[in-house]
Formats: sequence, structure tokens, C-alpha cells
Amino acid sequence: MSKAYLLGVLHDATERKNTYRISSKENIYVKFLAKMIHELGYNAWTYREGKTRNMYIVEFSKSIIDGVKIDNKKDKIDYVRGYFDSEGSVPRSKDKRFYIYFSQKNKKDLQQLKLYLTELGIICGKMHNPSKIKDPDYWRFFVSCKSYNKFISIIGSWHPTKSQLLRMMI
Repeated sequence: MSKAYLLGVLHDATERKNTYRISSKENIYVKFLAKMIHELGYNAWTYREGKTRNMYIVEFSKSIIDGVKIDNKKDKIDYVRGYFDSEGSVPRSKDKRFYIYFSQKNKKDLQQLKLYLTELGIICGKMHNPSKIKDPDYWRFFVSCKSYNKFISIIGSWHPTKSQLLRMMI
């Protein structure tokens, strides 16, 4: 994992005074993130939130991403992969039509992500708000079906469920 990947994952994080918290229903993903943070030379700790909830947390110092910039192609790929693993989506059922999309309330942030994908040669659809009445600040865009294979081969996923779903589409 790179710091660029972690920066992408942070789009689904909770910010505290000195730490970031990333939550997931999949403990294996939380443990994966903690292991990668340790391999970067930093501390991270994991725990289950509540006694009966299936929600797992990895928490780590904000200082890990101090000064991180997305400067090159590898950083862009890692950042997009992290963003996809936290905020991207694919259908979980093989019976549904396959799609890849990203959603976020921060439109400017999502526009930057779309720009990175375009620079990587991945065709994306129009950014839109699916329901201005329900949530006027919610934005999304789809990856074009013409670019599914390119997305899967260049970006892929390190999330245990999403990576499996992408592999099924190859």
C-alpha cells in the first residue's frame, strides 16, 4: 500500500483530533489496512465497535498523510484504487447488470477523481445528481462499459469483496 492509496481510502473515514478512523463490516479489510499501515512504518490499531455490532475499525495517526501529494501515474492509480475501495461500487449479485460507479457528496473531490481516471485512459459517464429532491449534494458518475476491462486491469481493488466481484467480470 502507498500513502496515495490511504489518501483515497480516507474519503470514507471519520476524522478525530489526532487520528482517522475507517470502519468496515469486513474485519479482513480492516486488518489488511492495519497491516499495510504497519508496513509503511506507522502504528494502527483495530477493534470491533460495540459488543454485538458487525462493525470493525482501524484507527491511525493523521500524521501518516502529512504532505502527501498525488504527483505521478502510480500515485493516481493507487489513489483511485483507495477511493474505489471506500466509495466506489459494483453490484454484489451476479444476476444484476454489471456497473462500476463512484459517489460522493464533495462534488469537487469527485471531479478530481474523474479527471485522474480520464488521464489514465478510462472513459467515464457524466457526473450527475440522481435525486436533487432527496439529496441535492449527492453526486455520482459511472465508468463506461467500454472501460470496464481497463479499469479492472489498471485500477482493480484491494477490498476483499470488491476485488472478488471485479475478478468475476474479467
